[in-house]
Amino acid sequence: MKSYILPRYVIRSALLAMLGAVVGLWLLQMIFAYLAELENINDSYTLGDALWFIFYRSPYFLVQFIPTGALLGAVIGLGLLANNSELVIMRAAGISLYRIIGWAMLPALLFVAISLGVNQFALPIANQYAHAIKSDTAKNRLVTINGYWSVTDEETGKKITYINYADSDGKLGQIKQYQLLDSNLTHAIQAGKGIYQPDNQQDGRYVWQLSDIDEIAINAQGVQKNHTVSRSLTLPIAPNDVHLLTKEPEDLSLTDLYAHGKLMKHQESRSIRHELAFWQKLLSPFAVLSLVLVASSFVFGSLRSQGLGIRVVLALLTGLLFSYLTDLTGFVALATGFSPLVMAILPIIISLLAGVYLLEKKSK
Repeated sequence: MKSYILPRYVIRSALLAMLGAVVGLWLLQMIFAYLAELENINDSYTLGDALWFIFYRSPYFLVQFIPTGALLGAVIGLGLLANNSELVIMRAAGISLYRIIGWAMLPALLFVAISLGVNQFALPIANQYAHAIKSDTAKNRLVTINGYWSVTDEETGKKITYINYADSDGKLGQIKQYQLLDSNLTHAIQAGKGIYQPDNQQDGRYVWQLSDIDEIAINAQGVQKNHTVSRSLTLPIAPNDVHLLTKEPEDLSLTDLYAHGKLMKHQESRSIRHELAFWQKLLSPFAVLSLVLVASSFVFGSLRSQGLGIRVVLALLTGLLFSYLTDLTGFVALATGFSPLVMAILPIIISLLAGVYLLEKKSK
């Protein structure tokens, strides 16, 4: 039983420090984000809307600050032990440096699990609600255009279909369709919503029933407007695939990003943004552990040359540097088309090598 006293003591110290650092950074980010949203307050976007928007964005902020929080918490937790000469006593008792670091990494695994869980289950739903608040209050403002686009060649010309929103159950929102003949617009419709019809599949194409349709026809007689209660829409891909193609990479879970990659491969295409997001989320546990290793290298050594305050500042700067390096490698992958896997793992390898180098230097 006594052999578990030291590991439990180190683990508890690191866990409490990491928990305090992660929660503190998380709350600060939410406060600053809410203050930034106050600039957008108007008649349609109220203080309550801004508060709900930040609430739904909070899982995203949590995931973003877990690596830096784990780094800062490891420095503080181990630093307090070093201040009291407890690490020196452990080393003198024959406990190896890497064994102590292993104990400190165990609480980091808890935050790794939290990060993966939030990315998989909470983040996609929370981001959907946050975007819904912005969409409902974005009247008379320019918004970013994304969603599902398809272009098909028919006997009557080209047909362009745009879907702004789709969920995995087959519900569509804001559907637009344009008919072009010799690059001239001849017909356009806009539907408020669509419901998937699983029993009406036609030759491998999937059918939706659209409702609340505004229709415009352009011909030699002029422009004719019409309102239709319902009509059908056929697409070559399944409802879940439409759902994947209408979402931004950060709004998708790991399993959705993997399914998106398979869909792109099946269509002999690729989306580097989605590939990069997949590998960054999948490798996030190693990012957290590599930063804890770097944090440990700040603690071991003489406290006379560097106090705990200086080490905390160095930890924050290292966390920012790692974040900027991750963003930089991501931009390189997007700009050059270079392997997203390599660009996602490169900051982690650099962090691990730096941590091992500093620890080996201080252990001599």
